[in-house]
Amino acid sequence: MRRRFSLAGQLLLSQLGIVLAVVVAVGAVSLAEADAAFRTDEGRRLRSVAENLAAESTVRAGITDPLWYDALAARAESARAVAGATYVVIGDRAGVLVTGPGAGRPADLGDSDVLRGRAWVGVLDDGARRLVAHVPVLAESNGEIVGFVVVGLTYPTFAGQLANATPGLLVYLTLGLVLGVAGSLLLARRVKRQTLGLEPTEITGLVEHREAMLHGIKEGVIGTDAADRVTLANDEAVRLLGLPPDAVGRPLTELGLADGVFDVLTGRTAGADQVVLRDDRVLVLNRMPVIVRGRDVGSVTTLRDRTELTALRRELDVSRLATDTLRAQAHEFTNRLHTIAGLVELGEYDEVVRYVDGTSRRHESLRDVTSRISDPALAALLVAKASLAAERGVDLRIDPAAAIGPLDEELAADLVTVVGNLVDNAIDAAGPGGWVSVSITDGDGVVIRVRDSGPGVAPAQADEVFRQGFSTKDAAGTRGFGLALTRSICVRRGGSATVDGSAFTAVVPRVRAAAR
Repeated sequence: MRRRFSLAGQLLLSQLGIVLAVVVAVGAVSLAEADAAFRTDEGRRLRSVAENLAAESTVRAGITDPLWYDALAARAESARAVAGATYVVIGDRAGVLVTGPGAGRPADLGDSDVLRGRAWVGVLDDGARRLVAHVPVLAESNGEIVGFVVVGLTYPTFAGQLANATPGLLVYLTLGLVLGVAGSLLLARRVKRQTLGLEPTEITGLVEHREAMLHGIKEGVIGTDAADRVTLANDEAVRLLGLPPDAVGRPLTELGLADGVFDVLTGRTAGADQVVLRDDRVLVLNRMPVIVRGRDVGSVTTLRDRTELTALRRELDVSRLATDTLRAQAHEFTNRLHTIAGLVELGEYDEVVRYVDGTSRRHESLRDVTSRISDPALAALLVAKASLAAERGVDLRIDPAAAIGPLDEELAADLVTVVGNLVDNAIDAAGPGGWVSVSITDGDGVVIRVRDSGPGVAPAQADEVFRQGFSTKDAAGTRGFGLALTRSICVRRGGSATVDGSAFTAVVPRVRAAAR
């Protein structure tokens, strides 16, 4: 397995690379500046030597007389030795050298205009670079050009220039290395302290595992920081809460969350397994604050979808209620048989007839109503609620005109929930000795009206009563769910749920409205 560098090592290598790049750049600039300085300073010096030599009367007078050439050569050599130049030569007005190794041959004047009376300093390169100065020699009598003086200096090689600049570069390189190493170690310590001592590869592994875990689990997970901004949200959380694609990084206040969801995510509603409604979904939320070094840095909330489980519970409750109803009816039937037997023993035959007729009429009325309810589950629910109401001393009156045609499976399940919640609420409100009336009409939609003899709902609470968590009873945390779910179902299908005093009206369209 290939060994990876630590964070400090990676930072050090980066710093070294930067330092070396800077040193190379500084070296290049230094060499360029040294070259320019060499041309300027040495060129000025060489020109001064040439001008001094050209101004001497011996040179002016002897340059036109071959008998003086030896004397001129000696003077040129003397000037070369004093100036430290590579060579000093003198030429005549025709451009032919009269001194030096090339005497008698044309001089290499390059771009120089020295024969036109202009001094020139520049670089000549004929295989060996040279810095040269050309100065014209003027006659003393009339100032005409009689020749020229050339002073040359061999151009330093690149290696020589580099050798001259090396001491300074080594100082910069050493200083840069020391600062780079110190900076790398300090920066690595700071970064590792902020990353809890983890190396970059470890952080990458953690992030990859976190992403795989978040998007792999079935529960929704949403994280927020101390300012209630979303820091993470997996696919399930986005689906359950209907979050926009750019939810991460945005405050919760901008996401249009339901009040119950918002209160749990912000910590306003505390406690485990908080049940909230989001449209037609029943969600269970658990919020866990995140504390780092004693400081609150945010929270992580898990979300579980309990919609299907809640529907199954409702179906199970209906089945259990039907079972209990049958048991109660069997018990009631036994009691009635005992009553009839007692009346027979007492010889109260007329009373027996009246008792049997009354019992038959009550059952016949209930049977007539349920026969007009085509859905078996809803019919069983009404029968069960009638028995439950009777056990609690409440008179449940079902409108004889109540009737419902065939229902699809989804509508039937929704009606069972709506009717069950409204009737349960009414039985609780009526109390022993009270009454509850139920009216159901069918058309384009099913309209359920439930009234009770209870005190009713104040107009100021007409909307509040449908809010999740609202309850007039103790232990509100476990109540206040049925009416909220009822309105949610009605609104989801494009209907409504309202209250006027003690009368609740729910409109459930047969055709579900298009998803909003």
